[in-house]
Amino acid sequence: MKKIISFLLVTMVISTAIFASSNKSNTGHTTYTKLDTATFALGCFWCTEAKFKELQGVVKVTSGFSGGHTVNPTYEEVCTGTTGHAEACNIIYDPKQISYAELLQVFFTTHDPTQLNRQGNDIGTQYRSAIFYHNAAQKQASEYYIKRLNQEKAYPRPIVTQVVPFTVFYKAEGYHQDYFSRNGNQPYCKYVIQPELDKFRKAFASKLKTQYK
Repeated sequence: MKKIISFLLVTMVISTAIFASSNKSNTGHTTYTKLDTATFALGCFWCTEAKFKELQGVVKVTSGFSGGHTVNPTYEEVCTGTTGHAEACNIIYDPKQISYAELLQVFFTTHDPTQLNRQGNDIGTQYRSAIFYHNAAQKQASEYYIKRLNQEKAYPRPIVTQVVPFTVFYKAEGYHQDYFSRNGNQPYCKYVIQPELDKFRKAFASKLKTQYK
C-alpha cells in the first residue's frame, strides 16, 4: 500500500508541474494535439512493448535499441552485451490522454528498477533500467520521481535506473515488433510475459484501451 501511495503522490506532483510549465507558453491561441515520445528500457523489449501498447493515449510502441555505441546493431550483436545498447522501446503518445508522469508510473511499477543490469533471468547491460529523456522536462520529471521514491523507500534498495539524454534509437528487426501478439503460445511469451501482462492489466485497469475481466 505504501508503494502505491508513493507512486500516486509523485505522479500527481509531476503532472501538476508539467501542466503548469506547458501553460507558461500558452498565448491564448487555439492549440492542437501534438504527439510526444518517451524512450524507456526496462528489460526485455517484448514485455515492455506488450504492456505499454495497451495504455490509452499510447499511439505506437516500437521495439529497438538505444544508449550504445554500435551503429545499426543487430539483435544478436546487442545480446552479446558489447554494443552498449539496451533493449528499449520508443513510445509515441498523446499528452492530452496520458501524461509523461503516468508513463513514468507504469515504468517504475512494471519492473524492478533496483536491479543492476538485469531483470529476472535476463542478465546483461542490454537489460538495464534506463530512461532516455528527450527534453529538459522529461529529465526533471524522471530525476524527481526517482528522488521521491527513494525518499519514501518505495523499494527495499535504492533505484539504479539510468537517466540519460536520448541520442539515437535503432528499430529492431521486424520479427521483434508486436512479438507477444504474434507469438503468444511461444514458451517465453506464455510463461514469462503473460503472467507479467496479467499483473499489469490488474494494476492499470482504468488506463487500458480494452477492459479485461
